[in-house]
Amino acid sequence: MEPAGRHPNELGDFLKARRNQLTPGLVGLPESTTPRRVAGLRREEVAQLAAISVDYLTRLEQGRVQASTSVLITLANALRLDDDQRTYLFELAGKAPLLRRRSRPAQTVRPAMRRLLDQLTESPAIILGRRMDILAWNAAAATLYTDFSQYPANRRNYVYLLFNDPAVRDLHTDWEDAARTAVASLRMEVAKDPDDPELAALVGELSIQHPDFSTWWATHQVTTARYGTKDYHHPLVGNLTLDCDIWASSDESGQRIMVLTATSGTPSHEALRILTAWTAVPMTPTTHGSVRPLPSTPNED
Repeated sequence: MEPAGRHPNELGDFLKARRNQLTPGLVGLPESTTPRRVAGLRREEVAQLAAISVDYLTRLEQGRVQASTSVLITLANALRLDDDQRTYLFELAGKAPLLRRRSRPAQTVRPAMRRLLDQLTESPAIILGRRMDILAWNAAAATLYTDFSQYPANRRNYVYLLFNDPAVRDLHTDWEDAARTAVASLRMEVAKDPDDPELAALVGELSIQHPDFSTWWATHQVTTARYGTKDYHHPLVGNLTLDCDIWASSDESGQRIMVLTATSGTPSHEALRILTAWTAVPMTPTTHGSVRPLPSTPNED
């Protein structure tokens, strides 16, 4: 028997009430020039923001399906819920114990990964962490991709830059294929940690900003690709076909190092050699991931 004053589908009622309180402009969507038949956001708009299907959202609002924790997190972000509203949403869904945002420990590059990165002077290399965050890189990677240090740490994310950095986007000969693969890899990150609020926020932001991301995310394609070939067109050296290999750390940190190489004697190998020699002063990542000149003597800091 339902408690007095409580409806059988209070979760659905709350979701509908909340989306009726929002407008496209408040959530970063373009305002329509035609009259709207409903107050607030349409289901289609909320589904786009949360990277879920309209059919799933409809069934959720009608009480015909139970939401997973990851869906609740993305819906909370999409509907701009404050802390009290988030608490209420999770309690209605029967997931109150999972509501509190658990802070993840800061991602610190493992010393062994750092040593390996420092030794790779002729091959672009990047250390990836949780959520495909870019934790560190060598000078060759910065020359190939972009100056990662120009971004704050919370923006140094491989998928984010692939969609938002013009240099990274234009570098890829087939950007759509690269972006689809990256989205599928990010899907695997969600499977590893479905309750990560920062990951949910990243997915929500990319879904709002990029319809392509929202469309591909909704397909639920996943990949654990550890090697492959990448085709680039760099403004300085032209076309490059590079082998991409990703090695994972043996601990539970989730850190991986991505290394790009070319077969010796090929035009790509020569172009990569020219590219990695482009920086006159050798550079190495700092502890914060930016780059600085190598010390001239072993005793210099």
